Amino acid sequence: MNKFGIGQPVPRVEDPRFITGRGRYVDDFELPHQAYGVVVMSPHAHARIKGIDTTKAKAADGVLAVLTGADVKADGLGPLAPPMPEDMGGPKGFRSPLSILAIDKVRSVGERVAFVIAETQAQARNAAELIEFDYQPLPAVIASEDAVKPGAPAVWDEAPNNIAFTLMMGNKDATDAAFANAKHAVTLKLNNSRITANSIETRAAIGHYHPDADSYTLYSTSQNPHGTRSSVAGQVLRIPETKLRVISPDVGGGFGMKHGGYPEDALVVWASRKVGGRPVKWVSTRSEALLGDSQGRDQIVTGELALDERGKVLGLRVNALHAMGSHVFGAAMVVPLFAMRLAPGVYQIPAVHCVGKAVFTNTIPLAPYRGAGRPEATYLIEQLLDRAAKVVGIDAVEIRRRNFIPAAAMPHKIQTGITYDSGDFVHVMDECLKIADWSGFAKRAAESKKHGKLRGRGIGYFLEEAAVFNDRMVLRFDPSGMLTILAGTHSHGQGHATVYAQMVTEWLGVPFENIRFVQGDTDAVPIGRGSYGSRSMHVGGNALKKAADTIVEKAKPMAAMMMEAAVGDIEFKDGSFRIVGTDRAMKLTDVAKAFYRPAMLPPQFDVGLEASGTFAAEPPNYPNGCHVCEVEIDPETGVVTLARYAAVDDVGRIMNHLLCEGQIHGGVAQGVGQALMEAIVFDADGQLLTGSFQDYAMPRAEDFPDLTSELTEVPARTNPLGVKGAGEAGATGAPPAVIGAILDALNPLGIEHIDMPATPARVWAAIQAQAIKAAAE
Repeated sequence: MNKFGIGQPVPRVEDPRFITGRGRYVDDFELPHQAYGVVVMSPHAHARIKGIDTTKAKAADGVLAVLTGADVKADGLGPLAPPMPEDMGGPKGFRSPLSILAIDKVRSVGERVAFVIAETQAQARNAAELIEFDYQPLPAVIASEDAVKPGAPAVWDEAPNNIAFTLMMGNKDATDAAFANAKHAVTLKLNNSRITANSIETRAAIGHYHPDADSYTLYSTSQNPHGTRSSVAGQVLRIPETKLRVISPDVGGGFGMKHGGYPEDALVVWASRKVGGRPVKWVSTRSEALLGDSQGRDQIVTGELALDERGKVLGLRVNALHAMGSHVFGAAMVVPLFAMRLAPGVYQIPAVHCVGKAVFTNTIPLAPYRGAGRPEATYLIEQLLDRAAKVVGIDAVEIRRRNFIPAAAMPHKIQTGITYDSGDFVHVMDECLKIADWSGFAKRAAESKKHGKLRGRGIGYFLEEAAVFNDRMVLRFDPSGMLTILAGTHSHGQGHATVYAQMVTEWLGVPFENIRFVQGDTDAVPIGRGSYGSRSMHVGGNALKKAADTIVEKAKPMAAMMMEAAVGDIEFKDGSFRIVGTDRAMKLTDVAKAFYRPAMLPPQFDVGLEASGTFAAEPPNYPNGCHVCEVEIDPETGVVTLARYAAVDDVGRIMNHLLCEGQIHGGVAQGVGQALMEAIVFDADGQLLTGSFQDYAMPRAEDFPDLTSELTEVPARTNPLGVKGAGEAGATGAPPAVIGAILDALNPLGIEHIDMPATPARVWAAIQAQAIKAAAE
């Protein structure tokens, strides 16, 4: 049992299926009489729809239906409507409704304007080309800074100054006083560049209407199937949720982007009804994904830090613009929320004032992307500290050491109102400096210089708020003694089938191989919240522990009866019930079988043995970590090479070391991608310039050195298991470490600032500009 217990590096049981091509994704499903759908997207960033002529498209070979916004309106379908701060007691804003097909106006390139259903995908795509649109182009605004200027084009008439909502945290008066009394003050304006998820599996959906039951089935690439059901059934179709079954099978990466409730999820089930109950499949191309998937980051922020003569931080000001795109979409509101709430990071800052504005632009909507506000918060405070260290005259490590919240001060309430329950930041940083060989840097820098390269090192210390909402987990024995886990969370790469089974094996003693895992089907799993925000181990794991404890309590009276003993004399240990003080014992699996007697079951027992457990992230947990990066820069070309990378992460109690390390590595890859090469770019008219992998760069294995990574356990005090999140750590810690290293390498040239992504062209241009400036002085 120890081989498969908690903490063991058990390889994912899902992997043999995936690496041998036996995974089953939405596109692998072929239903009888299946038709195919193609979405037509707006070519304009902002335009009025004066007319749509579908006559030729409807007459094309194989076409079954052509749907437009007029059909949406005629059928009384509702819009997708996002959660807003006011739903949580925050300030009011404008809840921008998103029709699944635009009705009167389009507000971004990529907004859906028609849906063609045909016998084949090729026929649907050909017919889509025959639709004739009459657009009246309108002025568009693309950048968030331009959107809030007086006289800017209005994305929504109902949103003055293009502000969706404004969040404010901290104490302005106290912060102003801190700056007034400060010896030093530093100011930075940063651009947290817009990026996109580019999951290996593009989004896909199959809708099937069942006329006999007047119900629907939706196969969706969603990391939140129950949330998708709520959006499609409740908001769009306006039917009871029990009439819509959502199945999310194997899902090839989510990263927050596959949060659920996209227009296509509703389009396919509605279209199936319109074509008499034939299933309708839609699969996104990669180009459509770059236009239609929600994107991430896109923050313009000005941060100010006030310090005393020793480099002790006295105050922090943050003023940020968070682009929302054309609509507040999905859970987009949490991005500015977390960016403000976590702005102080891991540091004792007596006075804080943060203002974050959510801004509409005529661009593709944004939503949470791996980290969702945490990377923005970390990038700002870490860059500010690096700059402050130079102003004060101390190094980057020392300024952090002087300002860390000490472990002895936990729990610690910060000025934005949240309370950190645990953390030993000094220890984590020291461990990271050790494995990074911080003290050996000078020798490596000298070696790089011999080869004409600039070498720099950067440090990034991050803290996240992980886990949200409540959830439910079910354990159910079958008559043979096999055990099934029915999970309200959703695994799309995390390895839940493995780690949940490890936990249950340790708690109940059921053999690892006798545990079955079920998720992603709203008919099989009554309720669930999905997986995002590093919530699964905190919420799902603790709910599973409650279910396991309830199984033991339910089974104990049966074990007592079978062994002819009093319930009070029974104990449970190592998978068996025992009579205290004797060697008489029965395995839980044998006791479970007794609950399935077809007759002679005592009336005090229900038929079957199952239990549910629920748990809420109230409060959440706060994973944290330190990342150190070294880079080499070729000043002749601007090419940045990652030379070394080290990470130490406090993820609380570790359930599976191997899977946790995998999460860190994947996150680092995405964080490095943002720092060095990834960027969504629009032209002045709102046209997407990075619409393919020829234009949108992502890192490859050859771009990385060996990652030296360690995990440290400082158990969380906010949940019985002591777990903390791990899924977003790498994406949060990497950008400040990488950019910090680049700026350290460029510092001898007098370069103090560079925006992400630090592409070779951008680095080379900065070097050339500084050389021209130096020559002129």
